[in-house]
Amino acid sequence: MELKNTLYEKKDGIALITINRPAALNALDEETVLGLLSRLQDAEKDDNIRVVVITGAGEKAFCAGLDLKTVKDISAIKAWETTKRLQKLTLTIEELGKPVIAAINGYALGGGLELAMACDIRIASENARVGQPEVNVGLIPGSGGTQRLPRLVGKGIAKELIFTGKMIDAKTAEKIGLINIVVPPEKLQSTIEELSKEIMSKPPIALRLVKELINNSTEIDQRIGLMHECEAFGILASTEDFKEGVSAFLEKRKPEYKGR
Repeated sequence: MELKNTLYEKKDGIALITINRPAALNALDEETVLGLLSRLQDAEKDDNIRVVVITGAGEKAFCAGLDLKTVKDISAIKAWETTKRLQKLTLTIEELGKPVIAAINGYALGGGLELAMACDIRIASENARVGQPEVNVGLIPGSGGTQRLPRLVGKGIAKELIFTGKMIDAKTAEKIGLINIVVPPEKLQSTIEELSKEIMSKPPIALRLVKELINNSTEIDQRIGLMHECEAFGILASTEDFKEGVSAFLEKRKPEYKGR
């Protein structure tokens, strides 16, 4: 399958996935979703990749959501299939065994915001605008917005954003906990690179396990979560990376983690 709607670059341990439909504000159609899934699967299997970054081509949009032109006369069954495909994408991002960073440059609306919310960390430029506008066309979020948004910002704010379908600016999104960091547009790339390098300096097995623990923390009883935390702690104590980390600390040098 030709993956013309996505760009993919691997460099220095970072996999950069770019949604490449700038003329359509990087809106999601079936081909784009399948392309993103393919890129993510490749990054998951590549042991040289430590961090994945997702962004949109151009300066206007990260992703404007579902391409409505493709669903104007859609049947109920096809609509169900479309949302299942979109949910598969967001779940793949959320469950990827490596940290995923959203670099939000411009609009992140509807499915675009849902895609960003599935990422582990969201960094946005000051010109970013985010929202869940599905109600404005008689729909609701279908890629996880009704589930992830309240977990990030609380039920009250989530209802306000979804009920009204309004957009908010990056600083407001940062204030409510929807975005981690807001930077000037010209500093978005360098901020992403610095954060990626910092994360890549940490042991990959520990990052994989702690990501899973945090993802599951709101889904299970706290005591069960604590039990899983103990198990993960024990597993990590048996890794070569743990021995390297302790040795580096005692020898006052930077550790070199191998993911073993």
